[in-house]
Amino acid sequence: MQQLNRALESDRLYLRPLVSEDSDMYYPNMLNEEVRRLTGTQRVFSKQMIENYIEEIQNETDRIHLLIVLKEEDRIIGEVALQDIDYVNRNSNIRIALFNQADFSKGFGTEALKLLLNYGFGVLNLHRIELNVFSYNARAIKAYEKLGFIQEGIQREVLYYNHEYHDSITMSILENEFRRNEGIG
Repeated sequence: MQQLNRALESDRLYLRPLVSEDSDMYYPNMLNEEVRRLTGTQRVFSKQMIENYIEEIQNETDRIHLLIVLKEEDRIIGEVALQDIDYVNRNSNIRIALFNQADFSKGFGTEALKLLLNYGFGVLNLHRIELNVFSYNARAIKAYEKLGFIQEGIQREVLYYNHEYHDSITMSILENEFRRNEGIG
């Protein structure tokens, strides 16, 4: 990876844009059973569909889609995105996925989210960032709460996955809550 591609950086990670050349790496992760379960992905994608998707999002002005790269190994471990950015009302949705179970529970997701939240509140001047998480993803819920996200509501039995229905939990964080939690301002 070229260091020029580094958009945001922390001690262990850097975030960089997803580009067309990433389709060979990205496609197998859309077939990973655990990634699909945690994200509630039901659709099966072809490689061409992934290539088209990457091409489309590069031109969107209401989305910032970044890959999470482990600095030490220069290895892509996941993705994080601000999407549906509403510049008038100053809000957005955030999502994250780590691609490999070996990278779970090491704080990488929290670190990547913190980078993007800081960018969203500190550079894009957003006021509110929300997310949705499925009720069976207790590890993610704990990480979001640690960052200061507050549960707002539950969509009951909104996802049918693996022969049963699951709830979706909506959580959000406001800029003043993030600043207070991070000791900013």
